[in-house]
Amino acid sequence: MNDNIGICLIGAGRAGLIHAVNFRKAVPGAYLAAVADPYPDACLNACKELDIDRYYLDYHDALNSPDIHAVIIVAPTSLHCEMVEAAAAAGKHVFCEKPMAMDESECDRMIAACADAKVILQIGFMRRFDDSFMLAYDAVQRGDIGDVVMVRSNTRGPSIPMKWTYDLKKSNGPLAEVNSHDIDSLRWFTGSDYESIYAIAGNYRCPEALADYPDYYDNVSMIARFKNQMQGMIDGAVSVQYGYDSRVEILGTHGCIYLGEMKDKRISIVTHAGVVQPVQNSWRTLYVDAYLKEDKHFIECIREECSPKVTGVDGKMCVSAVTAGNLSIVEKRIVILN
Repeated sequence: MNDNIGICLIGAGRAGLIHAVNFRKAVPGAYLAAVADPYPDACLNACKELDIDRYYLDYHDALNSPDIHAVIIVAPTSLHCEMVEAAAAAGKHVFCEKPMAMDESECDRMIAACADAKVILQIGFMRRFDDSFMLAYDAVQRGDIGDVVMVRSNTRGPSIPMKWTYDLKKSNGPLAEVNSHDIDSLRWFTGSDYESIYAIAGNYRCPEALADYPDYYDNVSMIARFKNQMQGMIDGAVSVQYGYDSRVEILGTHGCIYLGEMKDKRISIVTHAGVVQPVQNSWRTLYVDAYLKEDKHFIECIREECSPKVTGVDGKMCVSAVTAGNLSIVEKRIVILN
């Protein structure tokens, strides 16, 4: 492997720039060679922020460049499959952000393409690289709280969602866009695949979506049973306004682990008006270290020719749960997974 691994970012939005900054400044043995995005303004703004001058409006042109060895795909979910297949065919290693794909068949195609080309495929579940999540996982493995009985996880975002996500045919809804990390965390902490899922949802905060996208939901609750008979609960929401809220509880037979808090700093200020405290306002700040660690891990896997901690199978299992959850919402029934 070359001394320096050239990276191209495909998709120059806000999540993509987190990875781009890491590879521009903080990932040893790799460098950001270029960005690719079909929108010229997005490319130009990214190049300016990253202090580079190389961009592509067609990502296929980047795949034809011999000095680009790997790609970071942070594009809309409906484009992931074709992009991963194209990258693999060009011999490029692939880091693909969550959600992995629109359905399980696309996941299978992506996994097969990368396996056939003998390139790395890593999926972007950065919470597995977060210090607190890793400490909790180690505590579960040691049996510190006995046997796990139930894992509950929530992700609630403050901002109005991107308009394209209103179309569930393109986004698979908040279960995919918001709760993929929760779905993966439950599977990780229980050490088991999903057996059955029941979900309910509704649109409470995004009235502008109702006319054109009546199936869109901005709030979802999901209950799951795992194949090892552990239990799971997830709630997700967008446009909550009060802050970015990401928390997990792992309940065992002899104790409980609590992960996450709303406070941005470990301080509370009490005045005559009540309790005031700084809150987390973005996943970009809460998980900044985890993003960097997963990017470093991607390069280590390329160099050492080893399988990443988060594989295409992990991505596929999350997509499977999203599909089951959305089906449960529509058909108002428990869905049994294969």
